[in-house]
Amino acid sequence: MSLKVVHLAAKIENADDFHLARLLLLLRAGAGRSSKPVQGIMKLAKMDFLLRYPNCLVRVLRALGKQQATESISEEERNTIEARMIRFRFGPWDKRYRRWIGLLVSRGLAHAYLDGRTVNVKLTDAGHEIANQLASRNEFEPLAVRSRLIASAVGSFSATKLKGFIYEVFPEIVDMRWGKEIEL
Repeated sequence: MSLKVVHLAAKIENADDFHLARLLLLLRAGAGRSSKPVQGIMKLAKMDFLLRYPNCLVRVLRALGKQQATESISEEERNTIEARMIRFRFGPWDKRYRRWIGLLVSRGLAHAYLDGRTVNVKLTDAGHEIANQLASRNEFEPLAVRSRLIASAVGSFSATKLKGFIYEVFPEIVDMRWGKEIEL
């Protein structure tokens, strides 16, 4: 692999706009035809984990008996350089979700509010409009398709149920050392 590719991957990983676009698509899919929020930052992070790592989404879909749904995820998507993960404190969840949610809210694209101790996140009308525009672009089509698969497969799970299910499907995550690359 050339150093150019590594630098490009690092640049994309550090670009907030790319992450915001991905979250817009995920929130759009999670809302369905309503303006239903994603209930909890950790639930959003776990759903985004499946969006970011298509090879893991395939494994989850298979565990749920949705083998046919895996056909819409190409081999190319499953084996990208971005599919490499690092073990963090609470799993392979990125620590930047509060920042990204704050950026979506500050740009008028999402609304975040507390329901008890749970942070709910939902798109505003402007957020829906931008998410629809992204979903219609060829370069975002794979993300839009996977977002819909995730929403239909695990969108109704609570954050706790989703966490338990992911740890059941990926038991190797639990025992890995922090900072180590996860090979799934």
